[in-house]
Amino acid sequence: MKKILLIEDDTEICEIIADYFGSLGTDVFSVNNGGEALDIIKEGTDDYDLVLLDVMLPGADGFTLCRKLRMKSDIPVIFITARGREEDILDGYELGCDDYIVKPFLLSVLYSKCEALMRRAKSSDMKQVLTCGKISLDTRTLRCFTAGAEIELPPKEFAILRYLLEHENWVVTRETILNSVWGYDYFGSDRVVDNHIKKLRKALGSAGTQIKTLVGRGYKLTKE
Repeated sequence: MKKILLIEDDTEICEIIADYFGSLGTDVFSVNNGGEALDIIKEGTDDYDLVLLDVMLPGADGFTLCRKLRMKSDIPVIFITARGREEDILDGYELGCDDYIVKPFLLSVLYSKCEALMRRAKSSDMKQVLTCGKISLDTRTLRCFTAGAEIELPPKEFAILRYLLEHENWVVTRETILNSVWGYDYFGSDRVVDNHIKKLRKALGSAGTQIKTLVGRGYKLTKE
């Protein structure tokens, strides 16, 4: 049975989500305090398939929890929150969430989004180490190597590189990268992709030349 960690201080919402998901065969374990959730994150989230996370929580806010999660795991994370300001949504994606849902929401839509993310994560887990030329990326430990040497990548550069590795030799448009890494709710310019690609190439050193620019079309990752 799939298992979801729900971090939400409203116990009524927790019960509603748990009952609905449970009726469809997905178990939901609820935590109502950010401090308690931090303890779970420190111990590890390997027992869970996805995290549903509120922003406004006692003990530690959701953004802090997401940051801590992304330091240890690439488990799918969906924010469910009443904070719907554009800057809050962008902060959520910048921290590495997979989706950001503003309350109120439809349970059926939330469940469908969770199912889609868990399917994608399971499919990705089947290939834990992605390799192309000098570049190697471990999707479980969130570590990246070039020519055997480990390098540090910020969340956005890591996510872009992972997508390019998963689509080696594909021509990938800026819009495709935006939708995959920032999400469909992102309202900014697609030129933000160019800036992060530039940072990614610099971080990769000599392996950065493996990311090719196709003028007017997008980017492609090759072995050389």
